[in-house]
Amino acid sequence: MTRPKASLFTRALFGLKIAVVAAAAGFSLASAGPAAAQTVPATPTEVLAPVAAEVTPVVEAVVTEGVVAVEAPATATLPEATVDKGDTTWMLVSTLLVLLMIIPGLALFYGGLVRTKNMLSMLMQVSTVAVIGMVAWFLWGYSLAFSTGTFDSFLGGTSNLFLNGTGLDGDGNPVLAATFSTGVYIPMLVFVVFQMTFAAITAALVLGGVAERMKFAGVVVFAVLWPLLSYYPIAHMVWWWPGPDLLAQASFEGTEYTTGLIWGFGALDFAGGTVVHINAGVAALVGAIILGARAGYRNEPMPPHSLTLTYVGAGLLWVGWFGFNAGSNLESNYYAVLAMANTFIATAAAGLSWIITEWVTRGKPSMLGLASGIVAGLVAVTPAAGFAGPMGALILGLVVSPICVFFCSVIKNALKYDDSLDAFGIHAVGGIVGAIGTGLVVNPAWGGAGIVDYTKCFDAAGVILSVCPAGDYNMVKQVTAQAQAVGVTVAWSAVASLIVFGLIRVIGLMRVSRDTEVEGLDINEHGERAYHS
Repeated sequence: MTRPKASLFTRALFGLKIAVVAAAAGFSLASAGPAAAQTVPATPTEVLAPVAAEVTPVVEAVVTEGVVAVEAPATATLPEATVDKGDTTWMLVSTLLVLLMIIPGLALFYGGLVRTKNMLSMLMQVSTVAVIGMVAWFLWGYSLAFSTGTFDSFLGGTSNLFLNGTGLDGDGNPVLAATFSTGVYIPMLVFVVFQMTFAAITAALVLGGVAERMKFAGVVVFAVLWPLLSYYPIAHMVWWWPGPDLLAQASFEGTEYTTGLIWGFGALDFAGGTVVHINAGVAALVGAIILGARAGYRNEPMPPHSLTLTYVGAGLLWVGWFGFNAGSNLESNYYAVLAMANTFIATAAAGLSWIITEWVTRGKPSMLGLASGIVAGLVAVTPAAGFAGPMGALILGLVVSPICVFFCSVIKNALKYDDSLDAFGIHAVGGIVGAIGTGLVVNPAWGGAGIVDYTKCFDAAGVILSVCPAGDYNMVKQVTAQAQAVGVTVAWSAVASLIVFGLIRVIGLMRVSRDTEVEGLDINEHGERAYHS
């Protein structure tokens, strides 16, 4: 099986056409080409059987503003399509592990960090955002993220609304989704539910920036609108690409296929450093600024009410994150193992470096610091999980925590914004470190996994290989592509979040009254308490 990374372009033209940013920049990147840990949602029926046609043994693929054009004429044969029960089983298990990250993992992690009077409110907010996200994903989210649309560089279309075309085909056979190996598939519905959990947790992560003071009704509106403006477009821009077999079919038929804008930069994001963490972290900061600081912030202590529950939540996040990272490989092979190993070592290193940083700067290592370091390590390794070697992942973990400590303390205190649970300081900052660092640790000379070139998947006889050769790695170009991906994600999320939170504020659903905030959201917003003495 081929590795789950793709360098399928000889040229990629950077075109920043985001209307909300109202800026344009264009320049060419040679070779290093795109990669990610998600895939095209479907493969046409004619690709599922061996095919012979006129193509050259080595295909030249050119991307102009995300459009893949493959040209050639000689003979090539697709490998026979396979659906492995082991791959399917692994994806089912991974989906459940990501659910564990949200309910109860994230809910307990955030819940333990707030004050007693707001514990039940935090459990309710995280869980409600998650369930709304799941329903919306089935109705429209999946289609907008993972189908072809009119504005295909930025957003999907409507062909899969209400999960149309994702179950059984006309012959009663499951519709299949491509993986990262030519000829290897999983049922599309597995891919749908796996991706559903990503959408659900991303919106829930934003709540860390607005905790203890936002109206529940406003949270509900946010859960519906924010994914429409931010999550679905960014997921499409980062992860939408033709897939190895569709690239081959394009050469057979002389067809063009589009990719997402950020994929076209050649940026790598294995499991969501940009889509999930930078996206959510920036939104949390925007929400915190628009909402304003909590009553008494910086004038009275606001310690976590239960570090025990936060510790339990952090542990559940770590366990669930193996589904998040290793599951993003879409196949149960060596690269799932690599992602798992990196998720172990980077997280352990980040937890260690956070408590060492606290020990040196504050004189005492804290339990809160260890839990925060664990999450920072998980965030940093997410975009690099299947690309870094274990030693590269170790370095990412060691580096990310001191940087996050600096932002969660020095920067936050200097700028005086109330990012309640440090969603920006850990998720956005840690995600940026991981996203840019991925461009370094993927380097084969440093033990990285390198980048596979799907444009050279043909042997001398024209047969499409299941394992494609490695492409050329250029550190400057790869890091540049990573930086471009970070820049677009930050800008898009900031503008989209400003629109959503601004609208919520205008309609009067943003902030609870001061009396409600002082007494607590549990009893005032939900009529019940987490604890009874």
